Amino acid sequence: MQNAETRIKRIVIVGGGTAGWLAANHLAADASEDVSITLIESPDIPTIGVGEGTVPVIVDSLKKFGIRESDMFRLCDATFKNGIHFTGWNKPVDGQPHCYFHPFDDPNVNGVNLLPYWLHQLPEARTRFDLSVSIQAHIALENRAPKLITNAEYERMINYAFHLDAGKFSALLADHATKNRQVKHILDDVESVKLTPDGAISGLQLKLGGLLEGDLFIDCSGFQSLLLGKALNTPFIDKSDVLFANHAVVTQVPYENEQEVPPYTISAAQQAGWIWDIGLQTRKGVGHVYSDQFTTHEQAHRDLSAYLGKSEDAVESRLIKMQVGYRAQAWVKNCIGIGLSQGFVEPLEATGLLVFDLAARMLSRRLPDVHQDIPPIAQQFNQHMTHVWQSIIDFIKLHYCISNRDDSEFWRMNRAAETIPDSLQHKLALWRNDIPNEYDFVSSLDVFRLENHLYVLYGMNYPSRCNYPSPQKVSQQEAMLKLVARQQQKAGAILETHSTLVAKASRYGFQRI
Repeated sequence: MQNAETRIKRIVIVGGGTAGWLAANHLAADASEDVSITLIESPDIPTIGVGEGTVPVIVDSLKKFGIRESDMFRLCDATFKNGIHFTGWNKPVDGQPHCYFHPFDDPNVNGVNLLPYWLHQLPEARTRFDLSVSIQAHIALENRAPKLITNAEYERMINYAFHLDAGKFSALLADHATKNRQVKHILDDVESVKLTPDGAISGLQLKLGGLLEGDLFIDCSGFQSLLLGKALNTPFIDKSDVLFANHAVVTQVPYENEQEVPPYTISAAQQAGWIWDIGLQTRKGVGHVYSDQFTTHEQAHRDLSAYLGKSEDAVESRLIKMQVGYRAQAWVKNCIGIGLSQGFVEPLEATGLLVFDLAARMLSRRLPDVHQDIPPIAQQFNQHMTHVWQSIIDFIKLHYCISNRDDSEFWRMNRAAETIPDSLQHKLALWRNDIPNEYDFVSSLDVFRLENHLYVLYGMNYPSRCNYPSPQKVSQQEAMLKLVARQQQKAGAILETHSTLVAKASRYGFQRI
């Protein structure tokens, strides 16, 4: 049994990949100098390696680590991400596929809420919500980059994230952690986990390296959840009755005659799921996320091939089974799960890297100094992570349950009340009678906030009622809409095409901060 007053000086991370190396970099940046960090990963187990979309918070983490933005383009095949273009998530309109854009900018312009004015416009005179209120949606669909080559590294003219090669990104994180942060890297297999009499982890028996002892253990071992799940028997809360997609077939497609790489993720709805399409510098990453309750693996591969315009024999795809849900506790004793070992839901809004990064950031900011510090910190961490997972599940389910598609059992079941969490049903009831406001999102752990919900709800034409704005407010909102239109035009004239800037960033880099 470990002494409660014993200093926590040895942190052991089990598993590499993006989750493991994000955790290593966060911990190394914030831990005391006398704390050692060791990451052990198997030389034989490949990482999932398909988390190629990020959200803007990754920019803050990379700046914190001291990783150059220029290296993202030189070493990770990175491109810019202005948001997500959704196609086919509602029924076609006048014979045309339904589509909308979820950007990273705020739909409230200069503090003015434009939604009431937009809702009261006649449908036939109404421009799409995203194109009415967002500068970023406009420039993205014109294939414009979100900044200029004359901007400094991570300097933002408009909020942005990255698309990246997950394997190359992990390698960059690993190189930075080992060379600049003194993280020790071991290639070996964990044969068994040693526990103390009170159930904490004391060490790992390695295949080649003997017993590796530690004070705090971070489980980044993927879906197998070697420490948190298997060794500590932490229950898994299955959410496949809410979010049905539990498999993906994925492929990589070299470019052929592409003229321009889109600066956004494409999310194309299908009969039993959706397809992501992410353009990197030299190839696309494409994957079909689906539920095997409503289709077969063979049909999913055929749908993926059809999307690519190729015969099914011409497409080599890899099948990934996903565990949908999260551990009842992310922190047990002296073990914290980060990454797939803690939980996972489908990657519709780049939720994977988002939660990995958030969990690692929270841990590093409140790292226990001695063992007696662990219980209150673990309790708070678990409360926070449970809230994060529940809010993310609500937001992802929102995309499905407000769809008016009825062409397959998959879409019809997603609207069934018994598959919609009570918390989301409550929000939807509120938003039918009034539009969302900032007080609906009171926690800083609501990772998808008011602006995210507005773009999805009204991109999919959710039927909210609201009072008609006063003549004064109508005049103010009309003025702001005109301002947005002018700013859209100005941004489109200033900003380069996406491919032009990516080529410059890869060759010359950005100015150092």
